[in-house]
Amino acid sequence: MEEISVITAVHHPLRRRIVDHLHLHETAQVGTLARALNVQVGSISHHLRMLQRAGMVEQIDDPTGDRRTSWWRLARHSLSWSSRDYADAPAAAYLAREAQRLNLRHQLERLQQWNQVSTDSDVEAFSTDALAWATAAELVELQHRITDAIDAWRASIDRSDGQERMPVFFFAHGFPTEV
Repeated sequence: MEEISVITAVHHPLRRRIVDHLHLHETAQVGTLARALNVQVGSISHHLRMLQRAGMVEQIDDPTGDRRTSWWRLARHSLSWSSRDYADAPAAAYLAREAQRLNLRHQLERLQQWNQVSTDSDVEAFSTDALAWATAAELVELQHRITDAIDAWRASIDRSDGQERMPVFFFAHGFPTEV
């Protein structure tokens, strides 16, 4: 079970953007993050420290050996939780539900942004959905299989092959429903 402090740390809007940037670029300097996210360096440093306390990022040595700069990378690449994990702690359950709401809003905003520009793009997006019968354990198994498939797909991409790539966002939700 995730510590609620980790979940709430990541779901601050700027911290989520920092985590997303580090997902794509693997490492980044504080100044680079500030420019990329259009935020003051001091604010980036503060939020990196909050993510560091939560165990999500770690400071690394400058790859060039220059000790005057601060470089960071993700220490963890994923989170998984349910508000039910905190059923015996009402305050934590509330925070977990709020993080789920913020996460869904973040995902839907990305989808809406894509829909606004998709007619001008040469790249096709995709959508998929499915209905099936499953137990709670089978749904958890599906989550793990999807996560493993995404991780394997991501690892199979050779970013040094000279091909031009763009950031791609994928999200999935699996949940009980009625027909």
